[in-house]
Amino acid sequence: MTGFHVHATDGEIGHVEDLLVDDADSSIRYIKVDTKNLWPGSRVLISPRSVRSIDRPNRLVHLDVDRQKVEHSPPYDPSKTVDDAYNETFLTYYGIPGLRKLEATPQTRFIGPMQPLEVLG
Repeated sequence: MTGFHVHATDGEIGHVEDLLVDDADSSIRYIKVDTKNLWPGSRVLISPRSVRSIDRPNRLVHLDVDRQKVEHSPPYDPSKTVDDAYNETFLTYYGIPGLRKLEATPQTRFIGPMQPLEVLG
């Protein structure tokens, strides 16, 4: 999925830069999207639950949220660990029912380039 273009319901927002994976169960917690062509210097996290479809032949990820929702999402700082507080703010903003709490120790990490996944969300 790395490099796939990401489209909100009303247009492109960027491309998949990386995936944030939970070390405890290897689930994908967030998709890191580079949006610098749309909003300079910006990267956002998207929930896999916001993915509507993946078009492998055209290397596209379609979301079920619009560009404005993504633009105003909770700020993401790659120098900080995604913790319970961020997770709760993120889930509340997107209206996603709560997932299990993250562990007190950093349980998420970015992984390098991956092969396309069979199922997201």
